[in-house]
Amino acid sequence: MGRALFIVDVQNDFTEGGALGVTGGAAVAEGVTAWLRDHADDYDLIVASRDWHDGHNDNGGHFATDAEPDFVESWPAHCVAGTPGADYHPALDTTRVTHHVHKGQGVPAYSLFEGRTEAGETVHELLDERGIHEVDVVGIATDYCVRASALDAVGRGQHVRVLTGLVAGVDPASSEAALAELAHAGAELVD
Repeated sequence: MGRALFIVDVQNDFTEGGALGVTGGAAVAEGVTAWLRDHADDYDLIVASRDWHDGHNDNGGHFATDAEPDFVESWPAHCVAGTPGADYHPALDTTRVTHHVHKGQGVPAYSLFEGRTEAGETVHELLDERGIHEVDVVGIATDYCVRASALDAVGRGQHVRVLTGLVAGVDPASSEAALAELAHAGAELVD
């Protein structure tokens, strides 16, 4: 039974000082790097996702272009492909990442299952090819992309652990609600 690590959206725009920076984002980058240093060999697959939005359109309504963002369905421009905001945070060492996934190219996308590798592979294909049945999830933001990615993994029959010391959310209340929802769905919360 193989195991994977999902590193969700540890990008400059989602860390302090970024377009949608969350408190604790840089600490997540540092923490994930330390985790990889100690545990990378525990995984058969390490997937890191990045929002990789188009810069010339509203990405299917994901970017608020004509009105104020509602911070639920529409957001300020962020993680535009090829910009520094879309880069991984500099404290995140991606040396041991086996697959990089881009998501949200022209459309809203929260779950890393909505992305593809540069070779065009889906995360579902990567898991199936390697016989992965256990997934650990870390990253940003607990209440959005971490939540969506973990729920999709549970929905695809994976045993999911969310490493709660290696996630950061937009809002404390909605992050707590997201973790409760994940636990109710069957994910294991590991401190």
